[in-house]
Order: sequence, then C-alpha cells, then structure tokens
Amino acid sequence: MVRLSRARAALQASYDVIVVGSGYGGGVTASRLARAGKRVCVLERGREILTGAFPSRFPDLKNELQVTGRMIRTGSPTGLLDIRLGDDVHVLVGCGLGGGSLVNAGVALEPDPRVFADAVWPGQIRQDGTLAAGFARARQWLRPATHPNAAGFAKYATLNAQADALGHPMRATPCAITHAEGVNAAGIMQGACTSCGDCFAGCNVGAKTTVALTYLPDAVRHGAEIYTQARVRRVDKLADGMWQVEVFVADDPAGNDKSASGTGLQHLTAPMVVLAAGSLGSTEILLRSAEGGLAVSDHLGGRFSANGDIIAFGYGIEREVNAIGVGHPPRVEGLQVGAAVTGQLDLEDPDTLAHELSIQDGVLPSAIAPVLPMLFIPNGRILGALKSLVSGVYEGPFKHLQTYFAVSHDEAAGRFRLEEDRLMLSWPGAKDAAVYARLDRVLTEMAARSGGAYVKNPLAGSVMGHQPATAHPLGGCPMGHDVTHGVVDHQGRVFDRSAGGTSVHHGLYVIDGAIIPRSLGVNPLLTITALAERALMHIADEHGFACDASPVTGVRPTPATEPGAVRAARAPVAGPRQ
Repeated sequence: MVRLSRARAALQASYDVIVVGSGYGGGVTASRLARAGKRVCVLERGREILTGAFPSRFPDLKNELQVTGRMIRTGSPTGLLDIRLGDDVHVLVGCGLGGGSLVNAGVALEPDPRVFADAVWPGQIRQDGTLAAGFARARQWLRPATHPNAAGFAKYATLNAQADALGHPMRATPCAITHAEGVNAAGIMQGACTSCGDCFAGCNVGAKTTVALTYLPDAVRHGAEIYTQARVRRVDKLADGMWQVEVFVADDPAGNDKSASGTGLQHLTAPMVVLAAGSLGSTEILLRSAEGGLAVSDHLGGRFSANGDIIAFGYGIEREVNAIGVGHPPRVEGLQVGAAVTGQLDLEDPDTLAHELSIQDGVLPSAIAPVLPMLFIPNGRILGALKSLVSGVYEGPFKHLQTYFAVSHDEAAGRFRLEEDRLMLSWPGAKDAAVYARLDRVLTEMAARSGGAYVKNPLAGSVMGHQPATAHPLGGCPMGHDVTHGVVDHQGRVFDRSAGGTSVHHGLYVIDGAIIPRSLGVNPLLTITALAERALMHIADEHGFACDASPVTGVRPTPATEPGAVRAARAPVAGPRQ
C-alpha cells in the first residue's frame, strides 16, 4: 500500500503554500500550485483511507462515526463520517483525505444561471468569463457521466413512475463515476462501477472520481507533501507578512493514532495559506483566528445554507425498489441497485427560482443494512421491521423502501459562532422554512401515488429530533463585493477589516464551499470545484505564473489502490496553459 500522505517526521517548518483541507477546493489548489513549482503542504484532519478499505460491514461503519452536539461527543475524531447535531440544523461532512468527495454520491450538476444572477455574488463572478472556464476544467478532471443503464434499475423506474404521475420530467443524473475501466486525468487507473450502491460509505471499487484519485495524486506527482491527522486551529499574521499556522499533527499517516488533537503541536509558516477545510472547518479556523486578533469581516460565520436538503423515505411502496446497497463484493449475488444516485425529477419554476427542487433516487450503503429495520421502529412500523430482521433487508418490506435525496433553495440564514471554543450553528426556525413544507407536500404525494407512506425522518423520536439535516453545508465565509458585504472577494482573498473596502490580507485565502453565499439548488461539488479552478486562474495571473490544468499524459498508470506510487513516476511540470 503506497499512500499519498507522509509521516510527521518529514514535515518542514516552512513552505511556499500551506493548504488546510483536502476536499475539492484544497485538491484543486494543491494541484495547480504544485504544478506551478510551489512547495506545497496539504494538512488534512482525517485519515487516508485507500480504495478497498472503506467500511463494508456495520461494525466498521460504526467505528467510522463521530458525533458532536451541545451535550454529546462520541466516536473517533478521525472517523470518516462526521455528524454535527445542532440546535436548529444537523450537518454531515466527510473526514478524510479527499474530504466530502469520499462520502458523497458524486452528483455533478451546474446550477440554474439565475443562481449566479443573484446580486449577492461579486460582479466579477458573472462578468469576467472565467466561471465558465472553471466549470470546463472541473468537468475535464471529474468526468461526470450518466449511468449507461440508469433506466434499468428498479429505484429509477419507481421514481420515474412517480414523476409521470406528477407530470414532471425525469432524467439520468451525471455523476463523477466511471463506468468503464480506464485512466483518469491524474494518471490513476480507475475501476468500472459495479452498481453496488455503496458510494456514501466510500467506493471500494475505485470507480468514483474522488479528489483522492485526481487532484491530490496530481499534486503529489508534482511535489506536494500531504500530512493527515493534522488538525489546524488558527492562523496568525506575522510582522514580516508571513502567515503562521498552528497545527496538531499525529505520528502515524496510516491512521492508527486517532487521538483528538494529535500528538505534536507545531507552528508552520508560509507566505500563502489557503483554507479549504469546508464550510465548517474553514469558518471555525477563521473565527478562532479572529479571536486572536485577525481583522476580518463582521460577516464571518454568516450566510450558512443547508442547500434546501432533505433525505426522506417512501415506506411500503407497491413495487420493488431495491434501494439498499449490496456492497463490493456483493452481499446478494446478481443484484445491482445502481450508483447512490442514477436519476432525478426536476420541479422547475421559470418565475420563482426558490420554488425549484430536484428529487433523486437515493441508495443507502450496505453497511447500514443490518440496523436499518431498527431505525423505523420509532415510526410504528414494528411488524415490517421484525420481518426484515428475520429475512434481511433485501427481502420483505425493506425491498420496497424508497430513498429520496432532495435539493432545493433556502434563505442561507444560518450563522456560526464559537462557544467555549467549539463551533456552533444557530438558525432559529430553520425547520419551519417554506422549502421544507414544499418538499413535504411533494414527497407525500409521490409516495402515496406508489402506495406508500412518506417518512420524513425515521430518527425523529430519538437524538435527531425534528431538525432538518444537510450533507451540503455552504457558506460561513461568504463572498461579497467588499468587507461590508462578505468575508472574501471573488478570488477567495480574505478581506482586511482594518483597512476597509476591498482591501485584503495578502496571502490568505478561503477556497471551498464556505465562500458560496447562497443555496445552489443542486449538489454543490461541481460548483465548488469550478470556483476553485477559477480562483487559481486569478491567483496565477496575480502572481505571474501559469495555471496548468492539462491532464497527465505519457506516464505509467497508477493503481487506485496505491495512489502514492505517483511519486515514482513524476511528470514534468510543462504543459500549455488552458
């Protein structure tokens, strides 16, 4: 097993660039700046999990859960699935090398143009033409495609029948998943999707085009250093203009050291620091830095959006749905359920963008199968749960369970703050927002048209409560025209409140979902990647170097199971600017 990450002993005291986080924003940043010849260090709080080592059984999945709330803290702080229980909204984020790309469905959609027409965005986003170029580069590297057999899966057919009954169109959904074995843009050999449905627990086939199989190997190929279990607390501006990063780093890159803070406090310096730790992580680091004296916008922590998300179920659907993953190798021979998402119906509204929503044919990962019946007992479905405990979830009532993933638009009215040095989210009345009532009405009708019952949250009677939950957190460090409207500018440069106006802290950036100032109405990965690619184009222009985004060619393909082997096949930095 050849890993991308290095042991703590190799960590240097200073670099040209320090990138905090390794999701879409961090991956793009590390790749492009390493290609430009910069000495790049990537710090990731989670572990590196190689293809084939993601949880496939419930005991393994249970060990990958970390849950944090006002009165609870349980699980390993490097667990893959990081659940934050809030007073008003719950949030699920990924924790590992590759960030959220490890545990998402890979859905790659561009928002409705009206999203970017919103005046909340800085004018440059609409005006300078580089956003379209960012989306083009994102597609080139993530290669989204629809499933060639999308309409052949039972879950797609079930949703399609409901879409027909409602008079709305159904379409196959493009996802960053490969359906034929081949070499990707980073020179990594990916396997073909087996339609096992386990995308959300991590792809053990190597078919999902994650950041860990694209941008990060490319960064390492071009000299970047990656350190896992490295938890950054704050950044400080030094008198000489350099930036200092306070980080706790564990000793073992393989992930055996799972202590809460790591074993070694270190202070690293660089003239450029890019926060790419996600909506929660980047905001928390900047909030703590502000407490230490860094002059940032008063909007820090604001404009949090849950992207109008909902995960819900149709229980007792008349037809077979087969929306529970079978894993790899399959638990049920011959059963293919499709990727986590293969299709969606779109409820469009040409007059009111906020009323638009998309509902996708979701799949739950196989590792959750043994306990799935227990989740529905609080909803009074004891008989069905007992039957499935006896026969298994691939037969009986749970063979007819439909999973809905929906995205829409909310008011982006949440706000983060630090409370006793812990990140807290406040959004009073979030559960009563109009978007959720609208989704409830549509999903209730859809389930009923198939003979089923709508189940909004099977855990509502337990610790989850009735709060909405999102896997697409956005905002916290929102873009704005100037310091009175946002935290960063259109490039991700952090505004300097002490200087006012459009003045920025030179060398300090946020490049991830935290800078998105509103809901997108689609799964955000493609937009986050496009905005990152766009930001790096501007950074390259500002600093006078080429931003090469050309795919790797002329190298021996590296197996997805051993991404660190790219070090033995270093590619030249040369390549045309695109």
